[in-house]
Amino acid sequence: MKDKLMKMLEDRKEEMIQIRRYLHENPELSFQEENTSKYIEEFYKGKDVEVQTNVGGGHGLIVTITGGKPGKTIGLRADFDALPIFEETDVPFKSKNPGVMHACGHDGHTAYLMVLADCLIQLKDEIPGKIKIIHQPAEEVPPGGAIGMIKSGLLDDLDAIYGIHLLPMGPAGTVGYHAGFSFNGRAYMRLKIQGRGGHGSSPHLANDAIVAGSYFVTAVQTIVSRRLSPFDVGVITIGSFDGKGTFNVIKDSVELEGDIRYMTVETKETIEKEVKRIVKGIEEEFGVTCELTYTPDYPPLYNNPELTAKVAESLRSMNDKDIKEVKEFPAMPPSEDFAHYAEKFPACFFYIACSPKGVEKPYFNHNPKFDIDEDALLVAAKAVGQVACSYFEVE
Repeated sequence: MKDKLMKMLEDRKEEMIQIRRYLHENPELSFQEENTSKYIEEFYKGKDVEVQTNVGGGHGLIVTITGGKPGKTIGLRADFDALPIFEETDVPFKSKNPGVMHACGHDGHTAYLMVLADCLIQLKDEIPGKIKIIHQPAEEVPPGGAIGMIKSGLLDDLDAIYGIHLLPMGPAGTVGYHAGFSFNGRAYMRLKIQGRGGHGSSPHLANDAIVAGSYFVTAVQTIVSRRLSPFDVGVITIGSFDGKGTFNVIKDSVELEGDIRYMTVETKETIEKEVKRIVKGIEEEFGVTCELTYTPDYPPLYNNPELTAKVAESLRSMNDKDIKEVKEFPAMPPSEDFAHYAEKFPACFFYIACSPKGVEKPYFNHNPKFDIDEDALLVAAKAVGQVACSYFEVE
């Protein structure tokens, strides 16, 4: 079966590329992917497979491939939303939707999985179990689309789940993996500090919200440097400080927004506790009142070590002309809502290198000039196909 699958994928490489380019030209933002969802649904029409649409109250689809023999059930997931970015690439299939761009590779994720799924449908009599193809919307915007897919209950029977991400961290043909905590978790923070405005000449008659806010910006950095172990990963970024006023007027109030990242659940809890403690201290120290919104969204992504080891072993055993190197990648600073699946099921989320040919320093994901080597689409399809076959021990 593996040999047949790999040959089928090779024969349909150009189709993957054309699907990717169509999706790239027609991007849609998170939670707004109505046309993309219809395009995916249309692809599966007439095929011998069960398709469930509008999963989780959104635009998600689950395609269930029932094998010819009973067995376990696995999930293969790809996301299909785009980003609010004005594209700056010079490609003939540039986005037709100004201000919206597939700058993270989700077009490629969807393209490879659609073709892989169709090939698996044709070979389904040889599969001892079920494969659920998970076309997920809204990965980019919290709370993310994964939660809805999980809450639908349609994935409750999964024994394992796999996903990939295209990353410009090497030439096409390189596949990366990382066991354990592999992507940061993330939280959103907004703080409103209410002081008492006044004349710049008489600070003693006012309560300066800007001074209190400035102290907060400095103080929260001590959480990382003085409350976390040097071996733990944590980042606190204050990305917005809305304190604009008039030069001789003491501000009445300010608002700050921040992005918080962490690699473990323990670090998440420590940072949240310390942020709240500092906010209380500022109220006491400066005589202000604070309104804190602190919302954890994506948890840290945990790759099951046993499953990940099997993925790496399976890929290394392929001896395939398109998969040239399989190596361990470092843990990644961004966040990924695949982490919600990994909290519920044994999971492995691995990486497909896609640096464009001849580019020494490729633009990373979320850059308006982000692009991929489309040879990586076949690599992704082969790698995930191999992993699925290996799980079922199908030769």
